[in-house]
Amino acid sequence: YHVTIDETISNTLMERYAQTFSLQYKMAFWLSLIFCVFTFASSTPPDDPVKCESGNTICTVTNSYGAFPDRSICEAAKVEYPETEAELVSMVAAATKAGQKMRVVTRYSHSIPKLVCTDGKDGILISTKFLNHVVRTDPKAETLTVESGVTLRQLIGEAAKLELALPYAPYWWGLTVGGMMGTGAHGSSLWGKGSAVHDSVTEIRIVSPGSVSDGYVKVRVLSETMNLEEFNAAKVSLGVLGVISQVTFKLQPMFKRSLTYVMGEDTDLGDEAVIFGEKHEFADFLWLPSQGKVVYRIDDRVPVNVSGNGLFNYLPFRSQSIVILAGTRYLEESEESSGDGNQKCVRAKGITYVLFRLAYGVKNDGFIFTGYPVIGKQDRMMSSGGCLDSHRNGLITACPWDPRIKSQFFHQTTFSVPLTNVKDFINEIKELVKLDPKSLCVLESSNGILMRYVTSSPAFLGKEEKALDFDLTYYRSKDDPLAPRLYEDYVEEIEQMAILKYKALPHWGKNRNLAFDGAIRKYKNAKAFLKVKERFDPSGLFSTEWTDQILGLEGNVTIVKQGCALEGLCICSEDSHCAPNKGYMCRPGKVYREARVCTRVSS
Repeated sequence: YHVTIDETISNTLMERYAQTFSLQYKMAFWLSLIFCVFTFASSTPPDDPVKCESGNTICTVTNSYGAFPDRSICEAAKVEYPETEAELVSMVAAATKAGQKMRVVTRYSHSIPKLVCTDGKDGILISTKFLNHVVRTDPKAETLTVESGVTLRQLIGEAAKLELALPYAPYWWGLTVGGMMGTGAHGSSLWGKGSAVHDSVTEIRIVSPGSVSDGYVKVRVLSETMNLEEFNAAKVSLGVLGVISQVTFKLQPMFKRSLTYVMGEDTDLGDEAVIFGEKHEFADFLWLPSQGKVVYRIDDRVPVNVSGNGLFNYLPFRSQSIVILAGTRYLEESEESSGDGNQKCVRAKGITYVLFRLAYGVKNDGFIFTGYPVIGKQDRMMSSGGCLDSHRNGLITACPWDPRIKSQFFHQTTFSVPLTNVKDFINEIKELVKLDPKSLCVLESSNGILMRYVTSSPAFLGKEEKALDFDLTYYRSKDDPLAPRLYEDYVEEIEQMAILKYKALPHWGKNRNLAFDGAIRKYKNAKAFLKVKERFDPSGLFSTEWTDQILGLEGNVTIVKQGCALEGLCICSEDSHCAPNKGYMCRPGKVYREARVCTRVSS
């Protein structure tokens, strides 16, 4: 890739920051910035999330990051890889007849919570890895039917062949159709039907357990016109209704987008956040609260005949050298062990500055960035994931979070705050930052808080109202679940403030355990969803202890034990839930006093 770098990076800002630290830190600091400039066209592809001891039996399953929130190992008796719907039907029937638990696993398994896990060791995993075909196209009706293992990238590409476009979708294209619908994945928009992928769906084929008279399996075809209640349940299903086999999307004629990133002060962010999404169809924000900055994404639809061949190829989604990844991780660990927020802030400012100067990887002609606006077709501007364009190279390069190497390892907290509460929520975060301006550099080293618009959905477990989705990514110790984090009390307070005070809804495919505690009570159609679940799978063969917990059926998602609050398994109620031996005690929040957070207490 060709890159244009403003000379002031090395001559002014970056050098002034790096001069304040040791030579060792300087070297690692510069390595951590190189990933913003030198990324690679290919890498070793992600590993299969399922590993088996003998053929397809005696298996374990994980997610693409190599660990679930509670760090447990999920096991299964075997994994099945159907290649056709007929094979899928046969597999579900056999498992139903045997009374075996089943869960679906996707190609890359990107969900952070334990949605993929079966109970115990005797369950069956059904992978949609090879259910990745186009079933039919109808250009006149502007519809496209695909199997559930088709990735977002494939879906976008197949639509483009018909000169059609999916209007809204997540920014990472390594998700599958079934995975997106299982968790309610979305992009950013308040326009049209909103940014959720499932709200562009018109028909779903789903394979569920059946009675003896059904041959132990039942294939249902669901749509808005034939069976509305079941359709709205299946649009965001958490995988508890069965295996989605095929999905039909209603597309739109191809269009182009005009994108400009603008950085400004966050002084009036609370007011702007409420109205900005109505002004621009694909608007979002990157908020850098410790810097007092915000990056506005001014992104609008333009006619397809407007000149421009732009490409969105997000830099942090490209493959990176394992040497640079290891260096960056070394920096993170050094910052955490030193307990000095200054180093964290230096690196965060460097990373966010460089990414902004490089326009986050957008290119005017697919190769270089020459200036704004960047205009390109929807299929080139919607999503990216360069590290998946790969051939095996012996792990010389990889996706930045690949668990096989020393790489990124993080928590992700993602929730949707009702738009009516967003201004107050943002202002309370600002109050926290005033107490210690360095505190949220821990978020900025992952490029800040991503804020995306969502709107109400008819899906029973979809969004309830217009809201702003806050996506927080931050350091997690890879080896020690009892290791406290730098400024973790600030992040925990934001998390609890959103969930408890502002009634935020969790993203079903992200988050730590505590975000799901009592979450089902926030959905007005939860009972209707559970009725459909009982109808589709009365024996609960697609349900697990985890899904029963998040659906409020039995047990609780929180795990109370020593150090549980450090990994978001609980909200602390006593010092032992934190790390008292390292000076972290359970204390009230600083702004939201009802919060209980692990705070570093001076001896």
